[in-house]
Amino acid sequence: MYNDKVREVFANPKNVGFIEDADGVGKVGNPTCGDIMEISLKIKDNVIVDAKFRTFGCAAAIATSSTATEMVKGMTVDQALKLTNSQVVEELEGLPPQKIHCSVLAEEAIKEAINDYKSKQK
Repeated sequence: MYNDKVREVFANPKNVGFIEDADGVGKVGNPTCGDIMEISLKIKDNVIVDAKFRTFGCAAAIATSSTATEMVKGMTVDQALKLTNSQVVEELEGLPPQKIHCSVLAEEAIKEAINDYKSKQK
């Protein structure tokens, strides 16, 4: 069902955990499948310097969380806001159609965390 890259990322996820002094936190869920993602970001001078995730879900949910957090590290906040679920899927070399919603959750969690950060800046 999953390709080699997804299986590898699932078996060895990066950025697992939570940043205690996070500048932004986003938590999203899909009640249909039960997946819940929480992403915390550390931001310095408008650049994401660290990203961590805690995910309750399937292999695709964990793989997309890991991949999305890796992708946004080093990006500016505005660049990270433009990250799409399609880019996450492409980085993972594809997902089964019934698992695409996991990549959408990853995109949404990143955006929620950035919005949380921005709301604290005002």
